[in-house]
Amino acid sequence: MTDLTDLHTIRDHIRWAVSRFNKAGLYYGHGTENAWDEAVALIFNTLHLTHDLYPVTLEARLTTDEREQIVTLIERRIGERIPLPYLTNEAWFANLSFYVDERVLIPRSPLAELIESQFQPWIEPEDIYSILDLCTGSGCIAIACAKAFPAAHVVASDISTDALAVARINVQRHKVEQNVTLYDSDLFQAIPKQKFNIIISNPPYVDAEDMADLPKEYHHEPRMGLSAGEDGLDLVMRILQTATEYLDSNGILIIEVGNSEHALVDRFPGIPFTWLDFQHGGGGVFLLTAEQLSASQSLFIE
Repeated sequence: MTDLTDLHTIRDHIRWAVSRFNKAGLYYGHGTENAWDEAVALIFNTLHLTHDLYPVTLEARLTTDEREQIVTLIERRIGERIPLPYLTNEAWFANLSFYVDERVLIPRSPLAELIESQFQPWIEPEDIYSILDLCTGSGCIAIACAKAFPAAHVVASDISTDALAVARINVQRHKVEQNVTLYDSDLFQAIPKQKFNIIISNPPYVDAEDMADLPKEYHHEPRMGLSAGEDGLDLVMRILQTATEYLDSNGILIIEVGNSEHALVDRFPGIPFTWLDFQHGGGGVFLLTAEQLSASQSLFIE
């Protein structure tokens, strides 16, 4: 255990945390990409400081209680390999703060960039009045959509009652109760028949090989939010088979499939998936128009 008297300023604690994280060989990917950013996020969150105060506060000295809190979290991050957002109960998505715990996956989807651009150029924002978010988890996609389209109604579903409990916390936190309706539903199963301008989903898509190789940090996340069969397409196939019944004739379907992109393309080489590019990184997201989806429907029925 570190002698806390050796650490005085925020800079001291960041430097020490970075050294400890590097020595421990931690895995990053739940909001940060390296030891420095992880240390800054942990310490600033613990001190209830906003990131716009970095780096002007680096020489600020900490109280004994603050030092103890920070060191405790650093030790847990290393010893238990708990992802940082679970330690702080906060994750960011589309520039919005969300409550998270181990009942839900930690938001990290490139879909945030698409939502912030209001799905342009794929659809006209003024034409959007209804959005469906399947496998909503923490509710981050649904809530970000509600913020991007305040005149639209967003329906969000999840099969996990635990995840929906977290989503309700976030719906209330962002005051979008009038805009977002949550359904306890296995994909479309319990959703009333209606047409949506956009159907969007970040479903489980990790294949069996990748599940076996996941870093320790990912084993704190709910397995049902990650695992999707041998090729990672179990949930994706079910969405493709039913989505046309819920998609407006001028609507679009957007699904994140991550590393299972190649499996999907190999299975359906003739389907004109549009694979989206993102300025801030990420991939494995496809788009189909309602017309393309309808024309390909017979191929999805196995």
